[in-house]
Amino acid sequence: MTVNIVLYQPEIPQNTGNIARSCAATGASLHLIKPLGFSIDDKHLKRAGLDYWSLLDLHVYENIDEFFEKNSSGSFYFSTTKGVKNYSDFAFEENSFIIFGKETAGLPKEILEKYREKTMRIPMVNVEKARSLNLSNSVAIVLYEALRQQGFLNLI
Repeated sequence: MTVNIVLYQPEIPQNTGNIARSCAATGASLHLIKPLGFSIDDKHLKRAGLDYWSLLDLHVYENIDEFFEKNSSGSFYFSTTKGVKNYSDFAFEENSFIIFGKETAGLPKEILEKYREKTMRIPMVNVEKARSLNLSNSVAIVLYEALRQQGFLNLI
């Protein structure tokens, strides 16, 4: 099973660098949907990913329409504080794409409405008190659940 991590309009280079490192270390692919809040050559992005960039399967898209067009055969899951199920309630399918929104605004409302039954949340205290987890932490939590479900295939 292929796990794909998708970042919709990420804004903070350190988060994306940390996520790139997690993807490289687990064999997951990383997909970035523009506009990005930084240059892919950004020194903070490179520093956060350290020397893992050469191990990364990276895909960049001009917009979300291009992403869906090029990955039409995938199984899509959407991580949001407004998710209808816990992330651990999903059985991730072959060629899974787990999509995370930008740090300041999350995913667009129309996407969340269209794919409502495929939205997931990470349990936490009252969201008025703690709005959300850090993006790179959220990706790690959900990525490792998907990998656990496949028995950590090809990981040692």
